[in-house]
Amino acid sequence: MKNPKPLIIISVILVVALASLIYGYSRYRVYQEEYQGTESTVGEDVTVVIPEGAATKQIAQILKEKGLIQFPSAFVKRVKESEYRGVLQPGEFTLNTGMSTWEMIEILGKVEPAKTVKATLTIPEGFSIEQIAARVSEQGLFTQDEFLNAVQEDTYDYDFLDSIPEGVNVEYRLQGFLFPATYDIYEDTTAHDLVDRMLQKFSEVYDSTMRSQADTMGYSAFEVVTRASIVEREAKLDEERPIIAGVINNRLEQGMMLQMCPTVLYPITNGIYDKSEVTYEDLEIDSPYNTYKYTGLPVGPICNPGEVSIRAVLYPEAHNYLYYHVDNEETGSHIFTETYEEHLQTQ
Repeated sequence: MKNPKPLIIISVILVVALASLIYGYSRYRVYQEEYQGTESTVGEDVTVVIPEGAATKQIAQILKEKGLIQFPSAFVKRVKESEYRGVLQPGEFTLNTGMSTWEMIEILGKVEPAKTVKATLTIPEGFSIEQIAARVSEQGLFTQDEFLNAVQEDTYDYDFLDSIPEGVNVEYRLQGFLFPATYDIYEDTTAHDLVDRMLQKFSEVYDSTMRSQADTMGYSAFEVVTRASIVEREAKLDEERPIIAGVINNRLEQGMMLQMCPTVLYPITNGIYDKSEVTYEDLEIDSPYNTYKYTGLPVGPICNPGEVSIRAVLYPEAHNYLYYHVDNEETGSHIFTETYEEHLQTQ
């Protein structure tokens, strides 16, 4: 009887070879289908973020990790041989696992037409929401009511807004968070869009480093902007902002009333700040913002502070000053003193 081993070995080799061919062909068909772009099917929406300057290979890897494609190399080849080579766009996209590769490429490669700027809106540091509403109305962008209604909406999704105390008795809950800057206004810009962009700008400026410092100091974002809003309205010189932030700290630590005039001017002028001097009668206004009547910080921000004032609160100057007053009306510089007697003597 002949030795059956060679036949067995040959059979095994043939089976393995056939299995490899079948597997390879199936992989090839999937590759080809993905390369060519199959018909779309029902799938699940997936959000992908393409970073600025991402190469096609990097984009393909992102799509693979999100379960949108199987073969990054097929995707790259498809893009390179198309009119979308080198023009895939950065940003956030909603794709679907049922989409064809070609549909994804078309979405990622779509260049939105440049919008025409209708106007530019500049919001100075220290403007209140009330002043912003007046300015957008003056420039004919929106009515005051349209802007204020947008401010009152509770649809903005930013984590720092969670720091606003529940039920706090403030005029506008977003006061302090509408970041002062210059904004382009397009034909389709709504009041809601503008408010959202101002909040987004705050989110960009109030970065992880600032947040970490605030956590170290035990401050919420709401307390940071409340303090910074006072600094913003009190100081004209940037170099004095950390000093004034230090005065706020010293007075609060000693249980003293802050007695800072902008906290009175805010309620008596309805946030417009069209009055610069405070009278003794003004000091009696019964408002939770009035730091001449109530101890501690005002109930909330009295304006929207800029970055320098926010940094001043997070990095205040350590000193023993408890008092200050204006030294030079033209420059806005102050004289700082440690005792009330010194304060009186320098006036």
